[in-house]
Amino acid sequence: MSALAPYAGQLAEGLAALGLDVADATRARLLTYGELLLKWNRVYNLTAIRSPQEVVTHHLLDSLAVAPWLGKVQRLADIGSGGGLPGIPLAILRPELAVSSVETVNKKASFQQQAKIELGLGNFQPINVRVENLQPEQPFDGVISRAFSSLGDFVRLAGHLVADGGALYAMKGLRPDEELGALPAGWALQAMHALAVPGLDAERHLLVLVRT
Repeated sequence: MSALAPYAGQLAEGLAALGLDVADATRARLLTYGELLLKWNRVYNLTAIRSPQEVVTHHLLDSLAVAPWLGKVQRLADIGSGGGLPGIPLAILRPELAVSSVETVNKKASFQQQAKIELGLGNFQPINVRVENLQPEQPFDGVISRAFSSLGDFVRLAGHLVADGGALYAMKGLRPDEELGALPAGWALQAMHALAVPGLDAERHLLVLVRT
């Protein structure tokens, strides 16, 4: 039996609690990704989380809690994605979403490439480069980060990737009021969503930043 199999029910219940209608095959791919993360983590130290149950709550469900707020996004860049979070779960959930995952550390980008192959994710592309050096042919209508840096650094390093009318999506724990007060000129908070992640007893917020 796979390490995550005992938690398949918890994943299904968590997805339903998030309001996400997810097919059985999609849930199976999410669990397969979780298995790959645990397997590679033994050698490559992709994440501090070692528990299969916490992979479900702290990685899969935490990543997908933002999905309802990304409904209009068609091209998403995931910045400083580490083991592919939240980019890979979002790419699995939404096959029509084109996800580019920007990761500086070579071993983490290599894992993402292997996950792309094993999961057959044609809509997912890992990019091994520093975000400030990335010059895409086409800007993104959404750029997301999960505990990547301060909001100010996120804007300074990744703001150039956002298309006109697009937004930066910052996944945070506690409300970062001090960081909001120090946003670079030309950017403002459009919305802040409190996220309730099933099985995770911690505050989570999604901040949407746009050009002014």
